[in-house]
Amino acid sequence: MPETIKLKRMVEEIEQEFTLDPHVRDAFLQVNREAFVPRGFRHLAYTLDALPMAASQWISSPLTVAKMTQHLELKRVDSVLEVGCGSGYQAAILSQICRRIFTIERIDTLIKEARVRFSELEINNIFTRFDDGQRGWKEYAPYERILFSATASKIPQVLFGQLAEGGILIAPIQEGPMEIITRFYKHNGRISSEVIEACHFVPVLDGTEK
Repeated sequence: MPETIKLKRMVEEIEQEFTLDPHVRDAFLQVNREAFVPRGFRHLAYTLDALPMAASQWISSPLTVAKMTQHLELKRVDSVLEVGCGSGYQAAILSQICRRIFTIERIDTLIKEARVRFSELEINNIFTRFDDGQRGWKEYAPYERILFSATASKIPQVLFGQLAEGGILIAPIQEGPMEIITRFYKHNGRISSEVIEACHFVPVLDGTEK
């Protein structure tokens, strides 16, 4: 089955669960998810399942990626910082909407594999860094949007410091036994937040892993 048909079917399945804004829908139709999925799972690439990948990590469900993308409110946004590159699929989706994506990954093998994918797909507006993303990426701050792609009990203050005035940070936050997608806003230097919905992500870990 041609890739374009598979992508359209995947987007239709997403929209049975969650209505996409047109710019988010278009982004999903531009990115071949199969390129980000380990070879042994490529027959499942266009399902709405989270799939295992290297280093005991997971590539999120396309539905989860769609929700996180849309909740960032990306229209007319120039720069996004992603903490937790993983396979690179989320960054690739973001790259179709915004001019500059800065993505950080703490596991060396994953960031190297993601760089190869971005190169092969000729995605040239994603900038990558091997580091503990909880430190952010000071050189290119402030960022209009920050996406935290792992569950944390709280967001490091350094990341709020790198968030632009009027910016939005989205993160899965641990609340007791629950993980909750939470949207943070920065206005007049102060942070407010709202709860969106339950979710499931891998937990954030400290440091880097070669």
